[in-house]
Amino acid sequence: MGNEPQNFLPELPSQGDAQAGPSWGNPRWPLVDDAGDLSAAMDPTDMVAVVQQAAAKAGKPADSASVEEACRDSIQAMLLIRLYRVRGHLAADLDPLGLSHRETPEDLTLAWHGFAGKEDKEVFVGGVFGFEWVKVGVLFDVLRNTYCGHVGLEYMHIADTEERRFLQDQFEKPEETIQFTPEGKQAILQAVIRGEEYEKFLGKKYVGTKRFGLDGGEAMIPALEAVIKYGGSTGIREIIYGMAHRGRLNVLANVMAKPYHVIFHEFSGGSANPDDVGGSGDVKYHLGTSTDREFDGIKVHMSLVPNPSHLEAVNPVVLGKTRAQQAMHDDLDTHEKVLPVLIHGDAAFAGQGVVWECFGMSGVRGYSTGGCLHFIVNNQIGFTTSPKFARSSPYPSDVAKGVQAPILHVNGDDPEAVTFACKLAIEYRQKFKRDIVIDMWCYRRFGHNEGDEPKFTQPLMYDAIKQHPRVSEIYSDRLLKEGVIEAGTAPAMRQDFIDHLEGEFQSAKSYTPNEVDWFAGRWSGLHKPADPETARRNVETAIDKKLFDSLGRTLTTVPDDLTIHKTLGRVLDAKREMFASGGGFDWATAEALAFGSLVSEGFGVRLSGQDSGRGTFSQRHAIWVDQNSEDKYIPLATLPHGKFEVYDSTLSEFGVLGFEYGFSLADPKTLVMWEAQFGDFANGAQIMIDQFIAAGEVKWMRANGLVLLLPHGYEGQGPEHSSARLERFLQLCANDNIQVCNITSPANYFHVLRRQMMRSFRKPLVIMTPKSLLRHASARSEAAQFSGDSHFMRILSDQKEIADKNVRRLVLCSGKVAYDLMDKRDEQEVDDVSVIRLEQIYPFPGEPLAVRMKRMTNLEEVVWCQEEPQNNGAWFFVQNRIEDALTAAGHTGMRPTYAGREEAASPATGFAKRHLAQQEALVSVALGLSSRGKSAAMQAARSTKKNS
Repeated sequence: MGNEPQNFLPELPSQGDAQAGPSWGNPRWPLVDDAGDLSAAMDPTDMVAVVQQAAAKAGKPADSASVEEACRDSIQAMLLIRLYRVRGHLAADLDPLGLSHRETPEDLTLAWHGFAGKEDKEVFVGGVFGFEWVKVGVLFDVLRNTYCGHVGLEYMHIADTEERRFLQDQFEKPEETIQFTPEGKQAILQAVIRGEEYEKFLGKKYVGTKRFGLDGGEAMIPALEAVIKYGGSTGIREIIYGMAHRGRLNVLANVMAKPYHVIFHEFSGGSANPDDVGGSGDVKYHLGTSTDREFDGIKVHMSLVPNPSHLEAVNPVVLGKTRAQQAMHDDLDTHEKVLPVLIHGDAAFAGQGVVWECFGMSGVRGYSTGGCLHFIVNNQIGFTTSPKFARSSPYPSDVAKGVQAPILHVNGDDPEAVTFACKLAIEYRQKFKRDIVIDMWCYRRFGHNEGDEPKFTQPLMYDAIKQHPRVSEIYSDRLLKEGVIEAGTAPAMRQDFIDHLEGEFQSAKSYTPNEVDWFAGRWSGLHKPADPETARRNVETAIDKKLFDSLGRTLTTVPDDLTIHKTLGRVLDAKREMFASGGGFDWATAEALAFGSLVSEGFGVRLSGQDSGRGTFSQRHAIWVDQNSEDKYIPLATLPHGKFEVYDSTLSEFGVLGFEYGFSLADPKTLVMWEAQFGDFANGAQIMIDQFIAAGEVKWMRANGLVLLLPHGYEGQGPEHSSARLERFLQLCANDNIQVCNITSPANYFHVLRRQMMRSFRKPLVIMTPKSLLRHASARSEAAQFSGDSHFMRILSDQKEIADKNVRRLVLCSGKVAYDLMDKRDEQEVDDVSVIRLEQIYPFPGEPLAVRMKRMTNLEEVVWCQEEPQNNGAWFFVQNRIEDALTAAGHTGMRPTYAGREEAASPATGFAKRHLAQQEALVSVALGLSSRGKSAAMQAARSTKKNS
């Protein structure tokens, strides 16, 4: 690429005369709004001329009075047409149970338009529905059949004319109506029967076992098969699904083709994985799978992402994984090959904020997947809550209007209509690369789970459901009347499938899983660490001087035609001095060296978060903005071999972190990082951290190398901008699941990022990143610390050389407080206190710490010092581990004491003076400079030695 300014929006094609340059100008804006037909407002003079000409051509009276009347009628007819296009869905026949009583809106009646009793009157409509002139009654019937049948279409909120016309044409042209061949109809019936009988079989064989069945929504099965079939015919070669537990087992079996005997094995209590793999496992309706299915000779790969019971939490994970797969398939420009499909519940779709977060990302650079197909299984109930108490809008799908996504409401008792909706959705997505929603109205035949009693709360609904025939009965009766099947066809299909299930049920008794697929495909060559302790040693992360110098030039060279900010100029001058002198490397430069070296070695690097391009603290400057044109230049993006991406994300934590987790799931060859603006913002993504990042490997056998960058440190910035809640991450640490670091050295940060990619396994990495240390004079590294035999240090010794035999008091700590301790210690000229930093807190570096403490033969006291309150931070996590290390070092019976803030409900004070006083006190206590603190610490130390 050279050093020419790079376009910051490479994947958004130019659309019209969109603004080019200003930061608020998105090529997708503004969208053109025009009705595109005669139902738009017309100049009256033009209307008269058009109608007069049409009347003469049709042999109708063309005198002024007749034309005037015809114009009035035509305008009213056009208004009628437009209102049906806008509001016809409100009168559609959608509820299979008939309990949703909705009167036809008055403006959809002939009387409202002045046509009461005038059904035989001919009106001019100028080609709409293929009519030039049409009788009012005929037009009304066509409108009702088109917009008020089993499919209701919401699309007139879409501003783009071409999109609206496409959907309009699909609905209004006779050849585009819902039509299937006899063979197609039989295939739909067979799929519905499979869905029904599978649920009934599970209910009979595993009485009382939760399965969260699809009963009542079985039309989804042929509809999802249509997604595969029609998707394959339009170029899709991979589909990534996400869904909650309702109907998941049915989708696994009848859409994803997971063998029935494997699912029966899991229902009987068997493991989903070989015994030697380990892991805690998960309930069967949370598990995922992957498979290939073939229709019409076209093979489509499919995967269902595993997820927890947190409804909709999997959505951003699916989108992130899709984005990664599109990158690997070279599909980021066309978005034709990889499709995300999200299956939702109605109450969750309306109630869960992450749904909107995902819609919000749908058209944003770096997060777009070229459109997601959303399928809502609208049971018209959420656990025990009726819709009127569960949302404030008419439909659960209304949130999708925020991104102008079209919405197809469809009656779940009409499998053909549901299948047609999916076919249309695929065609729309493939053409326009935008999200689309299918809202299938159905019902839940049983309670929230099969042991639940729904009549406690919805007696009338469940009286109706009890009397309501199953979908296959309704559809088979219809096909009988049409002559598509004979009287015995449906029963034969049913019995054949039951017999097949019985055979699979018997096979399950001898089934044993013999492999797990978590290190296949792009993950080939990676594996679980053989030994949690030794696997983290001896990883070569240093780079040679040639690459080091080359990166220095890349990071400091400004293109001739780029006008940078004057302050950035000073920053770059400082960087040039670092590379020239070989010293003083700060955090941001070390980070850029890590990123650049990985890219140069063929890895991808993806960093996203709120304001990550510049950096929250104006420290990173990964993107240089031309001060005249706002063109963007990304130095690291000019490097060969790998790919560097940095994105300022939407103002979302839950959705964006989930997206990055999903991206990392699919691509272990890319260093994927999510950065919080301040560390505590991770609170908004706690579900992703608890359910996916910390537990995904042990539950679902899905490794992940995601990195979380969480600014952390007490500088008096108040409760919300001090603590990244280190304690919460440490509470999640077990089974070698994640890594938690609180790093104080730029070089060590460089090495830990490179270590993440250089090892033969992947584990999520949580880094408490600094704020004040970004520019702290002592938090600097030398050039030699990036090359040679340098590597990541799990513990760092004191910056002051103190002979081990002279150490009487050892202060252990992590993070920024180390510099406060060392500065104060040196200021007071204390020469028997050493400070050791734990750069990695989990996996706990017990062995190197014990080796270090063993050399301190005259050690009398060990103190753990932290900035956080006692009930926060690392204290409760490290105290027993430090004691174990002391025992291993030969200091038997010695226990660490605590120095830090007192227990507190709030992470930090909001008063600057109080903060400074607290910080001074905890540092003094830790160093033994406070008489009270010193005597207490000495007394504790003497007590432990005496007891030993």
